[in-house]
Amino acid sequence: MRDTTSNVQWPPSLWVAQTPAGPDLSYLEGSERADVVVIGAGFTGLSTALHLREAGVDVAIVEAMEPGWGASGRNNGQVIPTLSRPDPDDIIARHAAAGERFVAMLRDSAATLFDTVRRYGIEAEHEQAGWVQPVHSPGRIKIAERRFKQWSKVGAPVELLSRDQVRDMLGSDAWHGGFWNKSGGHINPLALARGLARTVLGLGARIYARSPVIDFARRGDRWVVRTDRGELSARALVLASNAYTGEFSKTLAPEIAHEVMPVLSWQMTTQPLSDNVRKTIIPARQAMSDTRGELYFARYDARNRLVTGGAVIGPGNKAERLKARVTERLQRLWPQIGEISFDYVWNGYVGMTTDYMPRIHRLGPDAYGWTGCNGRAVALTIPLGAELAKAVRGVPANELALPFSEPVTIPAHTLLRKLAPLMLLVYRRRDAREIA
Repeated sequence: MRDTTSNVQWPPSLWVAQTPAGPDLSYLEGSERADVVVIGAGFTGLSTALHLREAGVDVAIVEAMEPGWGASGRNNGQVIPTLSRPDPDDIIARHAAAGERFVAMLRDSAATLFDTVRRYGIEAEHEQAGWVQPVHSPGRIKIAERRFKQWSKVGAPVELLSRDQVRDMLGSDAWHGGFWNKSGGHINPLALARGLARTVLGLGARIYARSPVIDFARRGDRWVVRTDRGELSARALVLASNAYTGEFSKTLAPEIAHEVMPVLSWQMTTQPLSDNVRKTIIPARQAMSDTRGELYFARYDARNRLVTGGAVIGPGNKAERLKARVTERLQRLWPQIGEISFDYVWNGYVGMTTDYMPRIHRLGPDAYGWTGCNGRAVALTIPLGAELAKAVRGVPANELALPFSEPVTIPAHTLLRKLAPLMLLVYRRRDAREIA
């Protein structure tokens, strides 16, 4: 049934302003059935449904708002084929053979995303120009050296960059060398989400929107997902709500919601830069995020806006405070940028775990879920969806790139969530220290 009375409120972001509207969707009402039900129409849920439909499996997605409304449509759009902290050796040491398979999936994750976009003709403003991680102090060059060594060992298309190479690549003397993965890049994330939604609908999947899931439970040999207007039963289930798992219902997988810390990530965009200035700032249009905990990051959109962001602490006029802080930052990094004004400032949740590793779980018979993107979801989620699709189709665990673990909740989660923004002070202190 069409919901003619409900209007989803979208954050006034660049992506909302520039992206064509998504497909017209029904809400879930009454009793429905599918072979597989997916909770969440972000990148993971949409990718899972895509790969299930490619295999001829009947699948339905139940989404709280609209495809891409959460983190998938609010992020910076950088396509980064690594985790934020753990490197291959860390992952393999923790998860053994499953870690090796996960590393291989992660290595190819950006290429998988861009190949998917091209294969289905999704208009996502995609640019596979690479991802650069410049080093913000001399001692941190060890980070780039370690990442180059470990990722090159597993066959990733990476390069260690000197200070001169980073200066030429980024147009700034602010960094001391860096790490380059040539398979990365950037996209319009909301366009990708809406494009994936149209694709899975075209392949015969169902998407029920504006239908927050209250909970799910096992009844006999089926999983039943409940909303306030209906329910959907299925043989198998995938929970793909990530950092937004506890935002609409406190009874939706609280053990998953409480093992990840939802942290606001602020994004913003300048007005389009002139051609002369743009050619001196990241002239080859790579995505860039550096080695700071308080990340300095930037990339271009299709209209030559510099899309960047930052973090602020404390209440009161955060958008205006952030504009002032990021203006000073950009002018320090790139003095040639001149006067800056910002068109859009918006935010969304990033799901952070205590060890910066994603958490992937078996939730019961033929049921799987994950959380903890740690700021690396864009590239990771597309192949992760393919693996979750394999899992619910019965592919053995020893053939999956899924390092399973048991949920471990964060103690005093509610209190720590309120205190989480103060971690910015810790990051700034660490960033000032000369350590690797």
